[in-house]
Amino acid sequence: AYNTGSRSIIIGEEELQKFYCRITKQLMGKEHGHDVIDSLQRLHLIMASTKYTRRLPVELHDRLLSLCVSSSVEQLTVLTSAVLRETLPPSGPGQIYTLHDHSPLPSHTAALMLSQAESKEDLSALSSLLLRSLEGRPAGILSHLHTLPLLNTIITYCPESLTEDHVTLLSKRLVEWLRYASVQQGGVASSGGFFTGPRIRQPGPVVELDGCVCGDFFTVLCVSQAFSDDQWMNLYSFSLLRHWLITYHNVTDGNNSTDADDRSEVDGSVVSMVSATSSSSRLLPPKERLREKSFQYCQRLIEQSDRKALKRTDTELQKACLVEAVRILDGVCVEDAGCVYRAFPCVKSLFGRLNSDLSCSRVLLPIAQFYLNHGETAAVDSECVWRCVFGVLPAECFNDPYLAHETLSFIRANQLQLHSSVPLYTHYFPSLLKFLAWDSPGLVSDYVDVLPSLVTAGTAVELLHSLLDLPCLTAALTLQLRSACFPVSEPGGRGLSSLEAFRSPAHRGLFLFLLRGEAGSGDTMDRLSVLHDLLMEAADWSRVIQSAQSVPVLLHVYFNTVTTISDERLLAQLVLVLLERSSLLLNIPKYTAEIHRVFSHHLLKLCKLHPSLVVDQSRELLEFAGTTTNIHSKEDLYTHVVWVLGEYLSVSFDSRCSVDLVTSCFEALEAVLFEITSSGSPSPRVVTSLLSALAKLASRSHDLIPRVSLFLSKLRSGAVSWCGSEEDVVAVVTRGEELWSLLKLPSVALSVLTPPSLATSPRWHRDANATLPPRLRTLTGLTHTR
Repeated sequence: AYNTGSRSIIIGEEELQKFYCRITKQLMGKEHGHDVIDSLQRLHLIMASTKYTRRLPVELHDRLLSLCVSSSVEQLTVLTSAVLRETLPPSGPGQIYTLHDHSPLPSHTAALMLSQAESKEDLSALSSLLLRSLEGRPAGILSHLHTLPLLNTIITYCPESLTEDHVTLLSKRLVEWLRYASVQQGGVASSGGFFTGPRIRQPGPVVELDGCVCGDFFTVLCVSQAFSDDQWMNLYSFSLLRHWLITYHNVTDGNNSTDADDRSEVDGSVVSMVSATSSSSRLLPPKERLREKSFQYCQRLIEQSDRKALKRTDTELQKACLVEAVRILDGVCVEDAGCVYRAFPCVKSLFGRLNSDLSCSRVLLPIAQFYLNHGETAAVDSECVWRCVFGVLPAECFNDPYLAHETLSFIRANQLQLHSSVPLYTHYFPSLLKFLAWDSPGLVSDYVDVLPSLVTAGTAVELLHSLLDLPCLTAALTLQLRSACFPVSEPGGRGLSSLEAFRSPAHRGLFLFLLRGEAGSGDTMDRLSVLHDLLMEAADWSRVIQSAQSVPVLLHVYFNTVTTISDERLLAQLVLVLLERSSLLLNIPKYTAEIHRVFSHHLLKLCKLHPSLVVDQSRELLEFAGTTTNIHSKEDLYTHVVWVLGEYLSVSFDSRCSVDLVTSCFEALEAVLFEITSSGSPSPRVVTSLLSALAKLASRSHDLIPRVSLFLSKLRSGAVSWCGSEEDVVAVVTRGEELWSLLKLPSVALSVLTPPSLATSPRWHRDANATLPPRLRTLTGLTHTR
């Protein structure tokens, strides 16, 4: 088969034309045997494997098209349709759309027409053809069953191709199929035999999932040994219903044509009153009548879901139908607010029945969407819903990937509305982070979108601690599952010290804090280092490592969001958290270095946006910079702290910056510089950052210049034995000479090392008086060009 396929692809143009002629002759015959099927399979392989879409000869195209329409052999129909979908329509008008006279329209032919439609007009013509086939009884059930999926495809990609007449016709047919399907079982084909005859028992009524006889109209949750044609259309119509309800009002808005016969002469409020009784629903126009029948259908599904199914698969079907039913009710209420008061008792009762059943968690999110959209209209208390959806479900079902995806999709779609209508939403971020802790690779992109909505002035600090402790949370969730699955002592098995600590009452409080479901119980724990020691063996678990890899990405999102909050007290507190937590991180390879890199980057951004933070937190910053052990374990963050002190500890940024503060900072950094250069081999990066900071501070207090110049002069004399390589010596000495030359002219040093804001942020494009120099330079450049 592989060799045949390869030869089919590697074919010259001349041979291909001969192949076209041979297939055309084969198709002229009355009988189409295996040789025709083999040729069509090879032709499809050639067309599908060609880089550019080909155009078949007109005669061959017409033969294939005729065979696709008229053949009773399904294999030939499928093959010809597949070949034609891989080709371009033949040149000339009216070549591909000569199928409008065929009734009923074969499904593969309709799919072919849909794939080769080139404009809105083509799709509209195809819609008319498909809908016209729905007006009468189909020649076979496959005709209607294939029509609805094709119509669903059209309204998905081009709903504006449907006219008001199309909407009216399909709405009428959906009403008939949904509400008036037979409640008797379909006929079962006889298997033949001696006992075949007129005495065969007639089919009985359909039954409910619990075995009771169906007492109301037919729905998806009715059971039958064989479904009749109208029952099949009922099932297909329900699968299409929600998409159609979402689409058809857009079609009405987008088309100017109206149907005067179908349009109600009463206003919306009266329509809602009329729709309150099913007996008067026939007075409504088709679209409003479809809404009413959809409402009744969904209410019936919710009632049927309360029955005890005899089969486990039927129980899953009940849950799936509940999800769809609640979403349809939500869509109906969005379009007709009068239905809210009729639907809420049913939805509220459903929530009360399911909120304690974790196996039905997938149904609770559509209910939450319903409460979010209509809770204010109905004036109901929704707090219990949000506590369940945002608190209980993530805490209990954090390892359910479907629930995680659906919950995050719900949050992403409703972020603005949740902020304005659900104040408790951000309160449950510790519980929501459990999804991320358990499946970081699969959900990190979702949390990049969701995390900004969780950052508020009240949650920012605690959320930062929670992000940094995310690997610890992952380990705790893993231990929670292991503790529930395995006995306390496993004979013959190697015990986990972290699992023993998790079960120990002495450490229970630490793990309970990690696994909390709500915010507000404290920023972080006092014994964080103890927790890290207990979880030491979890540092090499693959799930914990993956969780740690997602933290730097989310920290960037967090800091970019928190800087938009104009609260300097909060930002000052975050600076303290950066300094404190730089030493309190779970010891995972590369994790600490990545976090320090993120801290360094955003410390500079915070101080650049709010330079007064350096004066506010000068004591803590100086304490950090004065601790020499930080140089070896946190070199990246240390150099940035030193740079921030030297750059922003100036009266030009904050009037509170006194000479005493500058002097105390200078002395602290000077002591560090002397200590690290007199013992050990310090990093050239740290040394040059300290030299630059000391020079900047000295330029603002001239009494300090002789002290830093003394050290710089020693560098010029070659006293750099503490450097490990010649390259490091050159780097340090070069920087020292530059600074020493500047400090010889204090006024110049001040303007260079602490430039005024006009120099760092020029306003030449706004200040007309300052635009003359650039203009002169531009003109000079023009005159010297040539």
